[in-house]
Amino acid sequence: MTPLEFLHQILDPGLELLTGLGGPAVSDAARQFLLCVALQESGPKLEARYQNSPSASAGSARGWWQFEQGGGVRGVMSHPASSALARQLCGACYVQWNEAAIWRALEGHDMLSAGFGRLLLYTDPHPIPTLQHPAWICYADRLWRPGKPHPDVWPGNWSTAHRTISPVA
Repeated sequence: MTPLEFLHQILDPGLELLTGLGGPAVSDAARQFLLCVALQESGPKLEARYQNSPSASAGSARGWWQFEQGGGVRGVMSHPASSALARQLCGACYVQWNEAAIWRALEGHDMLSAGFGRLLLYTDPHPIPTLQHPAWICYADRLWRPGKPHPDVWPGNWSTAHRTISPVA
């Protein structure tokens, strides 16, 4: 899937649903950051709905933003800034309010996945980064904290996300 298809078919509908539930307003800064993280976590063709995809032995992370059950899922469910919105999002997506159910659903429920990605970003007390290096710090050190971060591909993913969100006329 192209980044533009991902933006229009997955990310934007998920962000709009969350906003409709009283969540944060959709912004280009959030769209760019979350698209970049999806590219970083799910690959440049946005193919990996689960860790180690397309292998038959899935790893512990699920969804386009690769949430682990005891990591990102638990964090979004329990953080004071995101917990109530996450519960509303699960209700709107017909997903039970428990870690295991949410974690399993993230793999195939695009709006839930996008919403949880945005809610994790919402837990960060800093403004949404709009420059590549501060965005990397937010992703690698504060929010996603990946075990294998791949800093070498971040600049290309950031550039792709920026071009997708802000195309040159």
